[in-house]
Amino acid sequence: MESGQRVIYVATAQSLDPEMEHRIALHRARRPETWGLVESPLNLAVTLQQHAAPDVCLLVDCLTLWLSNLIFAGAAAHQAEARQPVDCPVFTGEIKALVDTLPRLPGRVIMVSNEVGWGIVPMAAVSRLFADEQGRTNQRVAAVCDSVTLVAAGLPLKLK
Repeated sequence: MESGQRVIYVATAQSLDPEMEHRIALHRARRPETWGLVESPLNLAVTLQQHAAPDVCLLVDCLTLWLSNLIFAGAAAHQAEARQPVDCPVFTGEIKALVDTLPRLPGRVIMVSNEVGWGIVPMAAVSRLFADEQGRTNQRVAAVCDSVTLVAAGLPLKLK
């Protein structure tokens, strides 16, 4: 809202169960009615290209759910559980497309993500894949962003 630009909320969540439906409803209730909404559970780079403009602030919430969607949309989750190397074009192609697209977008893009690798190493192979890939994705996205802020306990810490 501080940008003074028209805000479009880019939601990556999918309403697949009652708990997520409840979470999505809470998010909707908190957002100003003036904000636009675009749902993009998988093709985030394409969505950002379609909606970015000099007078628009895109708020992407969040990369964490988006990555989870990618892992389970293709073969990545099955490969991880079978303890095979993950080679899933949907998964790797979408991440590369996002990183390549971000620096070329007009307007402002704010991306929300989580640092999930700060706890214990998960026992399940797909959970380890997710934690590792979320860390790598956050690093790749941060590398092409002008500004990076870590928020812990509600307090912002400017990293870049």
